[in-house]
Amino acid sequence: MSISPSDKLKVEITGHTALITIDNPAANTWDTESLPGLRTVVEALNADRSVFALVLTGAGDKFFSAGADLKLFADGNPDTAREMADAFGAAFEALADFRGVSIAAINGFAMGGGLEVALACDLRVAEHQAQMALPEAKVGLLPCAGGTQRLSWLVGEGWAKKMILCGERVKAETAERIGLVEEVVANGESLTRALALAEQAALQSPISVAYSKQLIHAARDTAIGAALPAERDKFVELFATEDQAEGVNAFLEKRAPEWKNR
Repeated sequence: MSISPSDKLKVEITGHTALITIDNPAANTWDTESLPGLRTVVEALNADRSVFALVLTGAGDKFFSAGADLKLFADGNPDTAREMADAFGAAFEALADFRGVSIAAINGFAMGGGLEVALACDLRVAEHQAQMALPEAKVGLLPCAGGTQRLSWLVGEGWAKKMILCGERVKAETAERIGLVEEVVANGESLTRALALAEQAALQSPISVAYSKQLIHAARDTAIGAALPAERDKFVELFATEDQAEGVNAFLEKRAPEWKNR
């Protein structure tokens, strides 16, 4: 019996490693089914003492994950925004707190919430074809699932500002150079390499790994703990602005937005 409550998340356990595949065609987007599903899966894996590591990847060969489906935000409903923001936060914070080693096998585009879920993992392996961005401000939104915090922690404030404030999209080689990913591999090889790292981690004492991970995270979690819910609050506040509706609908209508700054 599968531990996943959603068909949009496929879970396989082999040895001490769990493989989670985001499978929501066409771009492996997140929604109110798959986000709680991810939290449930991580909680189940935490309870299974035989699982030492998890690997997260995307179905297909084009998208790791494109984040949230922007059609959800087209009507500017703040209740929908709050529901999605809270679901993102609960899911990705559960992933970040997984007791074992978590590895993202980035096999294509990782955009918005798709990059944020990779940021919540301990390690990231990207294929040569992969491209990463937090483009929310281009559509009148902001990263609300840890992006403003975890990206800054990994790559520094300058590159975080370049990606979030200027909409910079980075290719795999640049991502490795700035510390956004740990390794770049050939196209089609990210899953193989991520699984190999998971096997390497499984040679370690799982209790030692869990305690070490808690200690490594201690300074970061103290620094960003209060800011993670603040991200979600600011995201919802955007839905009281004209620019939020303009940005999302301009994207869906394939036109340039006309910002009002109000």
